[in-house]
Formats: sequence, C-alpha cells, structure tokens
Amino acid sequence: MNMKKQKLIRLTLSYLAIGIMFAIILYPVAWIIGSSFNPGQSLSGSSIIPKNATLAHYKELFDLEQSNYLIWYWNSLKVSLSTMALTVMLVSLTAYSFSRYRFAGRKNGLMTFMILQMIPNFAALIAIFVLALLTDLLDTHIGLILVYVGGQIPINTWLMKGYLDTIPKELDESAKMDGAGHFRIFFQIVMPLAKPIIVVVALFSFIAPFADFIIASILLRSEKMYTLPVALYDMVAKQFGAEFTTFAAGSVLIAVPIALLFLFFQKYFVSGLTAGGTKG
Repeated sequence: MNMKKQKLIRLTLSYLAIGIMFAIILYPVAWIIGSSFNPGQSLSGSSIIPKNATLAHYKELFDLEQSNYLIWYWNSLKVSLSTMALTVMLVSLTAYSFSRYRFAGRKNGLMTFMILQMIPNFAALIAIFVLALLTDLLDTHIGLILVYVGGQIPINTWLMKGYLDTIPKELDESAKMDGAGHFRIFFQIVMPLAKPIIVVVALFSFIAPFADFIIASILLRSEKMYTLPVALYDMVAKQFGAEFTTFAAGSVLIAVPIALLFLFFQKYFVSGLTAGGTKG
C-alpha cells in the first residue's frame, strides 16, 4: 500500500471518529432544542423535529405573571459575573506573586493549592452550609459568590502562574531600571501580555457558577433568590404538573451567554489554554 492510500485511510478514519463524536454531542442538544418547541408539557410525545412547533414555552418564560424566569436569569448573571470579576482580580494577583517573587512558604503554598484543587467544593457541603449559617450568608448571593470564588482560586492560580512563567522576567527588570514600581509592571506590562490566560480564567469562572446546581441548591432557600439550575430543577421536580418542555426551553436559553463569551473571546482562548500548561 503506497503512502497516498495510507494517508487517505488515516484521514477517512479521523473524519469518521470526529463525525461519531460530533453526533454523540449534538444528539442530546438537538433533543433539548426540539423539545422546547413541542406543544404540551410531556416529553413522551416530543420529537427532534416537532410537527406543530410553538414558541409558547419561550413566551411563558418571559411572562412575569406566569414565571420568575427573568429574575432567575438575572440572579445567575449577577452571581456569575461577580464571581468572574473577583476571581480574575484575585487570581491575577496571586499568580503574579507566585510567579515573580520568592518568599517563605511559596512552595508549600503552591502544594496546598494543588491539593485543594483535587477536592471539589461539594465535598465540603456541610461545612459550607454551617459557615454560611453562622455568618448570616445563607440564602444570599454574596455567600454563594464567596464560595465560588474560593473554589476557583487554587486551580486558576496554577493555570495562570504557568502562563506568567513564560513571560520573560527581563521585561520586569528593564521596567525597574526605568523607574517602574511593582504595580506599574503588573498592570502595564505583565497583564497586557497575559490577556489569553485572563480570558481562560474569566470563562472558567463564569461557566462554573452559571451551571452549578449542588452548591446553589444548598445555600439558596427562597424562590426569588434561585439561580437558573436550581429554578429549572424545581420545574421538573414537582409532584404534579412537571413542566418538561418549559424546562427544555429554559435550558436552551442558558447556553446563550456562554456561547457569546466563547465566540467573543475565541481568538484568545486556545492560545491561553495551551500556553498555560507548558510551564509550571
């Protein structure tokens, strides 16, 4: 078999594998989108391509007299954007410190972060609940944001530190010779060069709270404080009148801000994610 045929076979097998994975990923997404346009509330008669497609479920979600969906959407956006802003700020400062300075406890601190990132937040649900109760942060968005930010710091610090290590320290030294202080070097030299990894951290810290159900369901108690995952689960968890197709419509709309962020920051995302893992 000549090289041309071997290359053709490898290419065909590669496209076949990609096609299979593509179908596996898209099939449930297509079902959710199709179900959101099906009339009625049951999934038993739903299909990917509905015969009598309707926008009634989307209209119901945006009707403030029938649903609190817009309030829940705003709650999710508020929590996710606040988490993203605080995480980027704290992780940038922490990663810069670990990357550029040598101080007592540096190695132990990095090792602690590595251990912490192996333990998911929901492994400490009881402790989180008790802590929120004692600090009067139960059923508040501030408490939820603080938990999310704390959980995001370890893994993102390692990711950003790896990227900052690839930025030559000679740039810092040149700036110091010109009279620049630490904060000026950080804001005007290092951070502009670290845009790709900042985008990666921002996306990760936005997506995690927006899609989280477990921690939000533990800390949030009143319906008006619900985020979207908790509120949508409540739609299908009812003993009577489970609204499955309305749930599908609400799930489709969840993907909108995440997709927009990915499209907007796409040019930074791949380079930031790959470069962040090359050196640590």
